[in-house]
Amino acid sequence: MRLEAHLSFPGTCAEAFAFYQSILGGEITAMFRYGDAPGDMQGDPATKDYVMHAYLQIGDAAIMGADAPPQFQSKPQGFCVNIQAADVAEAQRIWGGLSEGAKAIQMPLAPTFWSPMFGMLIDKYDQPWMVNTTPDAAFMAANAPM
Repeated sequence: MRLEAHLSFPGTCAEAFAFYQSILGGEITAMFRYGDAPGDMQGDPATKDYVMHAYLQIGDAAIMGADAPPQFQSKPQGFCVNIQAADVAEAQRIWGGLSEGAKAIQMPLAPTFWSPMFGMLIDKYDQPWMVNTTPDAAFMAANAPM
């Protein structure tokens, strides 16, 4: 089993996925628009350029997304997409990209007792992210609870 986050956008999915790909790498393997669907699935002509399905494959992980038709749009809440960076340098690079134009920095990127580098933000597309760094054995030994 695999779990994948599906992100919803108000007409900015294609732009957001290009942004995420520029930071996270990977390959956008699908980008279908409502206007490309069979006639009975196209819906409102005003949303023909909205993305119906996007898929960004990043190594063994992926994120999916779509533009929600206006009647179904809502701001994301109650979750964050977590990125588990291999090391501090990767976490800082990813944070630098995702925080560009961020709507909110909820927790600045900094060391914590569980991670050499952790931060939380809401990006310029209103999507919530956590950037977490995988601790090595030395970090875990130095920060183990008493």
